Amino acid sequence: MADSPDKLDELKTSAFDRRFSIAKASLLAGTRWATANAGTLFSSEEVKEQKRKQAMREQAQYLAHEIGKLKGSIVKIGQMMALYGEHFLPPEVTEALHSLNNDTLALSWTAIETQLRAQLGDKLDELTIDREPLGSASLAQVHRAVRKSDGLEIVLKVQYPGVAEAIDSDMALFRNMLKLTRMVPQTREFDEWFEEVRSMMHREVDYHMEADTTRRFGERLKNDSRYIVPQVIDEYCTDRVLCMTFERGVPINSPVMLSLPQSRRNALGAASIEICVREIFEWGEMQTDPNFGNYLVRMGDGKEQPDRIVLLDFGAIRPFDDNLIRVAQNLIIAGYHHNMDKMVAAMQGFPFFDAIPEHAKPLIGSVFLLATEPFTSPASNPDAPANAFDSQGCYHWKASNLHSRVIRKAGESMINPYVSVPPKEFMFISRKFIGAYTFMTVIDAHTDVRSMITPFLNGR
Repeated sequence: MADSPDKLDELKTSAFDRRFSIAKASLLAGTRWATANAGTLFSSEEVKEQKRKQAMREQAQYLAHEIGKLKGSIVKIGQMMALYGEHFLPPEVTEALHSLNNDTLALSWTAIETQLRAQLGDKLDELTIDREPLGSASLAQVHRAVRKSDGLEIVLKVQYPGVAEAIDSDMALFRNMLKLTRMVPQTREFDEWFEEVRSMMHREVDYHMEADTTRRFGERLKNDSRYIVPQVIDEYCTDRVLCMTFERGVPINSPVMLSLPQSRRNALGAASIEICVREIFEWGEMQTDPNFGNYLVRMGDGKEQPDRIVLLDFGAIRPFDDNLIRVAQNLIIAGYHHNMDKMVAAMQGFPFFDAIPEHAKPLIGSVFLLATEPFTSPASNPDAPANAFDSQGCYHWKASNLHSRVIRKAGESMINPYVSVPPKEFMFISRKFIGAYTFMTVIDAHTDVRSMITPFLNGR
């Protein structure tokens, strides 16, 4: 079977090829940007601003398209900047970078087969592999396969050739691209995020680490029928290939999800948020990628067989130090009590919060109080909207419109001159909770989140 014309035959993994591609794209974008600015010399300020934004949008979209062709860590850098860069990147740039989440071409089967043969050798002959990928991303793509000897259905996560070796040079290329285009300010926060992304890239291409993490979460959840964690199949794992059992399920945002009875959607919502709670209060590490593609739902029968959440992709698991975990726990517990004094006290001991003047801390506290609204109750939280809780006291995610209210409140807090870009660790945690909140809003779940925190109060 011939490869589809919309797939890449090979990656530009050599330093020269990637430098040339990025330099060419950057110079072209920079020239267009300068030309667009020169064309507004005699325009009104309003017209200049409109044309400036339009030019930036067009150049950012062009660069995102060119980056998508390269794959590898350059794409992942762009994806992470789209997720976390709203505090220091122009909105036109983050908007364009978001396209990298769903606009990356797959690598052709010929190239993937070559990589698999290099990694697995004769073991490849033991498998029948679907040439069409289940999914493709910036660092790897996933192919379904069957083991011939016993019919075991598996998936092979195949890392693109050369991407692990190109991470550090790709970081330098991406930085140079932004300098050449002059669309992004070079700030301390930007530098810190670059270093964080570098660390994340090296973790994500470490398939032995991901396999260990998958096993660890599988062990934690093995006796909980609400979850499914794929099993790692060691005999087909290498430095560049991760093999796991194939697990069936439907996407979270599938229309069939909304057709489920309310009680079943409520149970799935509770299982989703409980994972977040346990990551903070028990395990000290968290899946920090809020992508819906990392989860599936295996439908039950509504009677004996429960609906189950399939947890996928443990490459973005991040451990947190004890001090950060303590602060995060105390912030959630202060939210549980819906108490501003407790919230401000919970911030103590973390450098970012300690640097904020005392009179400005309630501003940040108000954001956390709002974000932890689901952990409260109608009795403990008179500030909650009347429709935020149902008649049983469960939080009604969709009706509460919490997601929009938190984003608006956080935006207001960032205007304060005493508040800088939040530390990356808190942004990871907040993104994870936002992902879980969005999950429950999408499936229109009602959940008793408060009861999940109660076992961890210990008098606090």
